[in-house]
Parts: sequence; structure tokens; C-alpha cells
Amino acid sequence: MTDPRRHLPGVDALLESSSFAEVLGEYPRGRVVAAVRTALDEARGDPGSLPADPDDVADPRGWAARVRTVLVEADRPSLQPALNATGVVLHTNLGRAPLPAAARKAVEAATAGYTNLEFDLQGGGRGSRYDHCADLLAELTGAEAGLVVNNCAAGLLLSLTALARDRATVISRGELVEIGGGFRIPEILERAGTRLREVGSTNRTRPPDYRAALDEDVAVLLKVHRSNFRIRGFTEEAALDDLVVLAAESGLPLLYDLGSGLLDDPDALGLPPEPRPADGIAAGADLVLFSGDKLLGGPQAGLVVGRADLVARLRSDPLCRALRVDKATLAALEATLRLYRDPQTARAGIPVLRMLSTPVEALKARAWTLVERLEGAGASGVRAAPGEGAVGGGTYPEVTLASWTLRLDPEASAGRSADDLARALRTGAPAVVARIDEGEVVLDLRTVPPSQDDDLLTSLLTLLNPEHG
Repeated sequence: MTDPRRHLPGVDALLESSSFAEVLGEYPRGRVVAAVRTALDEARGDPGSLPADPDDVADPRGWAARVRTVLVEADRPSLQPALNATGVVLHTNLGRAPLPAAARKAVEAATAGYTNLEFDLQGGGRGSRYDHCADLLAELTGAEAGLVVNNCAAGLLLSLTALARDRATVISRGELVEIGGGFRIPEILERAGTRLREVGSTNRTRPPDYRAALDEDVAVLLKVHRSNFRIRGFTEEAALDDLVVLAAESGLPLLYDLGSGLLDDPDALGLPPEPRPADGIAAGADLVLFSGDKLLGGPQAGLVVGRADLVARLRSDPLCRALRVDKATLAALEATLRLYRDPQTARAGIPVLRMLSTPVEALKARAWTLVERLEGAGASGVRAAPGEGAVGGGTYPEVTLASWTLRLDPEASAGRSADDLARALRTGAPAVVARIDEGEVVLDLRTVPPSQDDDLLTSLLTLLNPEHG
């Protein structure tokens, strides 16, 4: 049998054909040439994809369509919008907190032209990017000063570098946590150049354990909130109040790494108690560290608040420059923080808080409405059912969020498996990320804003009713 690759057309022959006139009119010639070569190389590598008829193999019309596909794929952004139907509100792999509308507007305004990022408009001289958001952070937490870096781990790294380099940091063994991505607190301490002095045991650490570890080599006391796991049973930990007293007696700064960054009242969100930055400051912690893109609901950032003299030392450390954030982050963070001046405004305007506080009955009503619309459009194999989601982002590890879901039955989808259906949703436009449970594809509506219901409906109709659209 003749190898169909012997009949592959040449690059020049394709480009000179009338079939390529439209493609060349839409794209620069250099890009079309590269795409033609890519398409031909792919055909040489997979002859089974070519038609058996030599005339079809050489037909420029088919190659024009294939080359257009190559060009379209090359222009597809690597960072794409996605509908989060997993039920995990702070889904790290999907970018954690979606920004409030006010933050998105602020980013657009700050990036459309020049700003006073490091310029003093009153005095006409050089300003500091570290002044932006500082007053708001102090206002909302009760701290003397605040600083913004690029994430909470960076805030801890900077704090320990500036305050404890070449000296020791005291921390409970039960708080030597892994913070995600395989990174662990001891590794952060090592990079900061401070010596780890762990006290107590994994499950029980008391104030006397800290006191016994103090000597002239110790520079700081560090307490880490275990926000991404819980230890139950025979446990004990030193209360923040006790460590505040010990730090004051020994003349050492106390650093409190909260991680999650909840500024709102957890009870108002239907969540269990969770320490907040303002609580740490009120208790007497010298520096409190937390994230901007977790429960705070803003952009990725590390926020450090506390004593003005300690924040000044962090600002003056050379590492601070390497960890600084840009104007877009500062604009988004400032707009998000401003919403917290009124709790009701924050819950209405910050997507994370809105998702967490949405009543389950509202989700149920949406689920049934979507099922009715799907069935009315000829789609089958989908039903509404109660479900459970999670807060995510390394917060509230034992808390489940009652929700309502859409469940797709693969048996009603022409023999396609649940994996096939989930993959089709992920690779659609827009991408829809769901989860698989008990052989069914599950789409949790708590993490899909009502404004995206039409997009979700379109994706499901395309999947379940190929004749749609």
C-alpha cells in the first residue's frame, strides 16, 4: 500500500493556492508559514490521520482548515477563565479568591496609565509603594502599621530575616506545618537564616516549654495558626495571651502567623470561630501575618501588621524589595479593604464572602431552575441533588458547606464515562471544572455565581444535547 505521506503538498504550493488567501489575509505570512510546517510535520508523524485518497491528501482546502486550527490554538491564552463548579470556594488550583468588582475596576484604572506608585503628589518628590494600603490595614486591624508583600510565606520569610537572622526562633513542634506546595515552616526559617528552636511535642506544648527555651540567642517567638489541619484528642497548646505575657517579660517580639486572613465576623458567615488579625493585635501580638487571597477575598498578597518600629525594620531590609508587589496588586487590595469598612457592603461585594454566606435554599432554587431549563432544551441525564462543599485554601479543614448540585449520569450520555464528560466540560468554552462522585459528574452551585448560570447552561447543553447551538 502506498504511504499517503508521499503525496503531502509542499509549503509553497499550499501558500500559493486560493484556499490560503483568506488565512493569509487574517494572519502575518510568517506565522502562516510556521503553522503550515507544523501541520505537515504532524501529518508526517501520524500518517493514520491522513485520507487514503492521494487527491484528498494534496487538497489545499483541507490543509487551510488544519492550518487555521493550528493558528487558533497558538493564540489561545495559557491562563484561561474557568467556571469553578467543584464546591471548593478557595480553590488554590483555580486561583483562590475571585476579585470583587470594585477591585477589578481599580486594577483597570491603575494599569491603564501612570500612577503615583512611588511618587508624592503633594510634595512633588519620591514616595513609597509601601505607604499604599498601610493606613487601611492599620484601621481594619487596630495595628500601628502595615506592610504588603507578595504572599504570606514571603511575609514570614521577611519578618524572620529582618528580626531573627543568625539568631534563634522559638516555635512549638505542633506548629511546624506544611503550608502548601511541599513548603514547610522549618524550610522558611532556614532560608531566613534563623535557627529553629522547637519546643514541646507534636500534640502538647505549654507556656513553660517556651520559657525553658529562652536564652540570649533567641530573637523572636513564633506562633503559627494551624489553619489547614486539626489535632484532636490528647492535645494542648500555649494560648496567644500566655505567649504575649512571656514575650513582654523577655523583651522579645511575638510573631503570629494566621495565614487565612479572615476580617469578617465568622458567625455572620455561618462559620465556626476563627482567629482574626484584629484579635491577634488586640491580644498583644507584635506582628500578625495573613494572606490577601484567602478568606479576605482579595488578590494574592502577604499582609504584615503590628508595631510600627518592627514594620519599619521589615521595610528597610533589602529582602523587602525582592518581595514587593506591583501597582495592580496594591490597587486591587486597597479596593477590597475599603469594602470592609462596612460589613454588609463587604458581604455583598466580595465574592468569597458572598459564596460562603449564600443560603442553601437559594442554591436549591437555582439547581431546580437549571434542571428545568436543561430539560426544556432537550437535555437529559441531569438531576438536582443536595451536596457538600468546602471552604478550601488551607482554611476550615473540618468544615463542610451544605450546598445543591447538578449531577450528570454518564449512562444517559451515549456511553461516555464520567471522566469523558468531566474532560469535555474542562476543555469547553468556557472551561467548567467539576468533580466526580460515585460515578457521576457533580457541579456544585455554591461556587458558580448566578451571573454565570447562562454560561453553565450553554456548556451543559453543548455536552448533553449535541444539536444545541
